[in-house]
Amino acid sequence: MKNLKVILLALFLTGCGGTTAQKSLEVYNQPPEPRIQEAPLARELANVPELDGKKITIAIYGFTDKTGQRKPADNIANLSSAVTQGAEVWVIKALAEAGGGTWFEVVERIGLDNLVKERQLIRNTREVYEKELPNGPTPLKPMKFAGLILEGGIIGYDSNIAVGGLGARYLGVGAQTEYRVDTVTVVMRIVSVSTGGVLLSVATEKTIASSRSGLDMFKFFDLGTKLVEAENGYSVNEPVNYAVRAAIEAGVVELINEGERKELWKFKSKTKAEQVGLVEKKPELKVIVKKKPAVKKVAPKVVKAPEVKPEPKVVEVKKPEVKTEPKVVKAPEVKAEPKAVEPKSQVTITKRSVDKDVLPLPMPLPKAKPTMIDRMCNPEIKKITDVCAKDTEQLRKFMKVGIEKHVAIAQIIADPNLEDVYKVCDKNNLCFKNVAEMYRWESWTKWLDHVNKGKNFNLVK
Repeated sequence: MKNLKVILLALFLTGCGGTTAQKSLEVYNQPPEPRIQEAPLARELANVPELDGKKITIAIYGFTDKTGQRKPADNIANLSSAVTQGAEVWVIKALAEAGGGTWFEVVERIGLDNLVKERQLIRNTREVYEKELPNGPTPLKPMKFAGLILEGGIIGYDSNIAVGGLGARYLGVGAQTEYRVDTVTVVMRIVSVSTGGVLLSVATEKTIASSRSGLDMFKFFDLGTKLVEAENGYSVNEPVNYAVRAAIEAGVVELINEGERKELWKFKSKTKAEQVGLVEKKPELKVIVKKKPAVKKVAPKVVKAPEVKPEPKVVEVKKPEVKTEPKVVKAPEVKAEPKAVEPKSQVTITKRSVDKDVLPLPMPLPKAKPTMIDRMCNPEIKKITDVCAKDTEQLRKFMKVGIEKHVAIAQIIADPNLEDVYKVCDKNNLCFKNVAEMYRWESWTKWLDHVNKGKNFNLVK
């Protein structure tokens, strides 16, 4: 009974493997039709805002592989390069598609020798066969010259940045899964032809992930006289060419945005997606607080009392022998001054609409919860080094302090053989194997300067 279970398990494993093999044979017998390869960042390139002005004429003379790395392989020597040797075609295509083709006019410089030869052939042919025309041979239009040159290349390919896996085996039956992560780094810059100065420079990187899973069984029966063996597996490798193209397109988009921030050019409007209305704007909660209109104090009006005319004097006139009674003249009545009436306070009533107006909230808004990055990262380390780490020890592991070596320029001068190993040097006359190691060392020294400020110990020890 036990042997029957093992045989059934082996048939199950081979059946799974047969399904994978059958799919592979179907692809071989009926290969898929060729298709147009879409850009990894096609949406980001299309959503770049239009340039406020004419197209920028730019030239690319080369975008070479400066890593010198070979394809990683186990237990064999591989002479194939790790990355493509023709990355300039992806740079030209990214520049031509930026903003829907409204940004750059790329002129041919990669095949300049062939272009000049063809123009010379046209000129010689016209001089021979069109010399009898009234106006002579048809002149050839002049070639366009560029105002900017894009330089750079693939400067880093770091393999096995992260390696891991998981597996288990019991009585000859087991399963395992493995993964590996590589990194490719691209640096590009824009140079002014008129001045020779470097206007912009950006660096981008892209991870390359690979994984493999499998099942297997290897078991003996009947005192080692019978053997049952079965295997099944599947692996997925991210194309290196795809990763290089994605890093180049990300660098082109960042060059355009960096030039706008440095005011080298201006955007005509917002991104095309927002302009057409494809991007939905998030509703914003607005709290409208209407202040009561201030009641102006009305100064009391003072009513002037009417002027009182002086009373006429009564003059008695004596006549001889005639006695006259004095006439009594009534004085005009004097009206009392009216008291100033204090204005009553005016009550302002504001009508509010439930649909349009939002009443102010009496309670404070809740505080935002900390994100996972806030909980896992030390904010001070994140701010200074731009690396997510809990403490200095974890940062030391991430920066590979003590693992990656560097030398001074004086050592390279003394030993010329080190020049092939340590190719990148910084402003402190320290040389590293690649740019990634230099950046990690600079981030680590920044954190050391911050920690050791005002103290008498060194974390390098």
